[in-house]
Amino acid sequence: MIYTDMNKKIFTDNKKRIRTDKKLLYEDLTYRIRGAMFTVYNELGFGHKENIYQKSLIREFETLNIPFKQEVGLDVKYKGDIVGKYRPDFVIDNRIIIELKSVEFMPKSHEEQLVHYLKTTGYSLGLLVNFGSNRLRIKRLIWTNNLRKSVVNLRKSLAR
Repeated sequence: MIYTDMNKKIFTDNKKRIRTDKKLLYEDLTYRIRGAMFTVYNELGFGHKENIYQKSLIREFETLNIPFKQEVGLDVKYKGDIVGKYRPDFVIDNRIIIELKSVEFMPKSHEEQLVHYLKTTGYSLGLLVNFGSNRLRIKRLIWTNNLRKSVVNLRKSLAR
């Protein structure tokens, strides 16, 4: 089911990591996905065009039996009506959106693009991956009310 809930908040664990006893969302699957990405990066290095990494990841996902769809159209709804489609690079196992980039510096607009994908399609987890810099960068974005509230409360309690 695809739904839109604009009251949800986004959380990124890119810079400050907060330790909790909770498991990561789709932890085992994202571990395998990240492994595939590092395998591709270690083989190709940085700086190729995005479609080179996309084709390589397809082969790696198939080798690792990771179920995926490439550039599938995700409906964007407004008040129950479809008003458009987003086409992320990959949807993994109908649970995770992956957006690939190959840029030297990642502008905020790329992160915002993935946020919009999550916000309007009902998916909770997205990975923004940049193969363009001298180090593979994977940014994990989560879109959910409950996680945002718990992270904010945890930060407040750690600050004391």
